Parts: sequence; C-alpha cells; structure tokens
Amino acid sequence: MRSASAYAPGRVELLGNHTDYNRGVVLAAAIDRGITARGSSRKDELITLASDLAPGRVEVPLADVRPQPTERWANYPLGVVQQLQRLGYHIGGFEARISGDVPAGAGLSSSAALEVATAGLLMKLHGLQIAPLEVAKLCQRAENEFVGVRSGLLDQATSVFGRADHVVYLDCNSEDVRTIPFPRGFALVIVESGVKHSLLQSQYNARREECAAAARALGVAALRGVTPEALERARESLDPLLYRRAAHIVGENERVWRAVDAMQSGDAQAIGALMYASHESSRVNFENSAPELDQLVLIAQSIAGVLGSRLTGGGFGGGTVTLVEAQRAAEVLEQIWNQYALRSGETPAGFVCRIADGAAVSWSG
Repeated sequence: MRSASAYAPGRVELLGNHTDYNRGVVLAAAIDRGITARGSSRKDELITLASDLAPGRVEVPLADVRPQPTERWANYPLGVVQQLQRLGYHIGGFEARISGDVPAGAGLSSSAALEVATAGLLMKLHGLQIAPLEVAKLCQRAENEFVGVRSGLLDQATSVFGRADHVVYLDCNSEDVRTIPFPRGFALVIVESGVKHSLLQSQYNARREECAAAARALGVAALRGVTPEALERARESLDPLLYRRAAHIVGENERVWRAVDAMQSGDAQAIGALMYASHESSRVNFENSAPELDQLVLIAQSIAGVLGSRLTGGGFGGGTVTLVEAQRAAEVLEQIWNQYALRSGETPAGFVCRIADGAAVSWSG
C-alpha cells in the first residue's frame, strides 16, 4: 500500500464578489488555515472516507460513486474522484482521513480546500501529473456537478495558486492567473459573523440565474462584457432587480482593476476604500449581505487603524475581511470582538490572517 498526504489552504476574497462565474476578475489570497487529506491505497475497489471535522464514516464502491444524502461533507472528495475518472485517470481503492482548521461556513472556502486537498492526495497516491489550473478546474466541476453549487473558479484557483505575502489576480475570461505583492505594513483580520452560510441553502444559485438573465437582457454572453457606460444607457429598459445585480458585477470588476493599480503603487488607503464600496454594493445591489455582516463592517469602520472592510465569500452569512495596519491588527480584532459582543451579546470568532502559499507549492515538493 502507498501512503501520502496533501494540504490545501482556504482563501479570503478581497475584491471581486460573485464576478468569477460572470467571467470577471477577482483578487483573493490563500490563508494560513486549511485542510489536510491523509490516506493510503487499498487492494480492493472501495473508497473509505472519515473526517475529524464531522461524524460518520463513508464507504463507497469505486464503480458507483454517487452523492451521499446524509454525510454531505463526503460529496466534495467524492466529486473529485468522479471528475478524475471522467478525465480517464485510473483511480484505485483508497482510504482517507480529513482534518483541518479552516472554519466551515465562514466564507473562507473550506469546501474548495477539501476538494483541492483530495485532488492532491489522489495525485500522490496514483502518481498523476496534472497542471495546477486543470486541478482547479476539475475541483470546480466537482462542486458544480456533483455537489450542486454552481460556483465559479475563484475558490479553487486561489487555493491552488496562492503565494505567501501575495494576492492572486484571476481573470475568469482569459484564465490568466498572476500574483501581486501585498502592501507591506498591512494585515488582514477575518471575523466570523456567527451566521453560518451554506451555498446550497442560500440564494447563491438564484443570484447566478439573475446575472445570466441580466446578461441576456443586455445582449452579452456574460456580464464581463458590459461597461459601466453601457449599463447606465440600458438602465431605463432593464428590470430594476436585474439592473442592481448587473451594477454589482460591473462595479466589482472595476474595483478589482483599480485595486490592482493600488496594490502595485502600495496605496493601501485606496484598497480600503474599494473594500468599503464593495460591501455597500453587496448590501444594496446584490443583497447577499446579512445584518450581522453589516454590523461587523460598521464596527470596523469606527476603529483607528482600519482602512477597509467587507463581507468575504458568497455572502448570506459567513464572515468579513478587514484591512488594517499590521502593528494594530491584534488590537483591532479585540475591539471588534468587544463592540460586537456589546451590541449582539455574542463574541465572534476571528483571527489575524497570514497570507500563505497555495497547494501547488507542496505538490511540486
């Protein structure tokens, strides 16, 4: 039997909310929390999965890989198995145990980390050589087709391509991926709202349908093809709800491009302002925020040393990411805890984030 392990980080989305499936652009970063898949090959034709993060044990025949209705966490690794099989790779029986410290339901993409870690484990167990972008895409398909969440490529690509002290810029139209240095002297604080989001139970897929409807109404294949000027010209003829959805996506793409310029010039103040604007658009135009998330952003905005704050991830719960002066990061986090507890009676989980390497670094080692 052959044994191996693979690690993949979660990610924090800095800007580019819901732009990925609209063929737009995104800025994100791999974080210093993630998922590890440890396992070994088997002589029979069975997949056996267990997790330190959820009860239960799942055993599935390789010839009959199908979604599990009760142990839903297992659908993420099983979806990866199915995608590898469809691509023609021989996958033998194996057993795996999942562990990790990326919070589930916090908007940090624990699901993509699980998918990418599983892919890495299977590549090591079976001696497979797959290009990093192809790994990200097959993991995305696993989530789309097997799990049933029609997510874009942001989560998996960031988990794969992350680089320490750099943000990942992803163009979902050209599939261009590059890393940009994160401004020195600044840090990211991540705070959970306490409202666990589940993209399957949320309005995520509905938002995707609304974006597609807006694109059809505007005569483009995807909202990436709409400029702010063209959207404004069409405003009177467009359904008001579809206009708001399109305004968010078009605005987010513009904010990403402006943030790239700000990153390259080291203008952290500009990046922070774009983060605030992004959250306001999520709240008003895309309606994927939540009162708890809005409260966290308002609290952050009142604290010295904070430059910007917004929801991160799909929304409808989850958490926020806040850009702060590095030397004040721990103090800012404590103040957010205290003020949120006073207003809500709850103390949210949170941590100062270190921008980390992605999974591809370990695959090449």
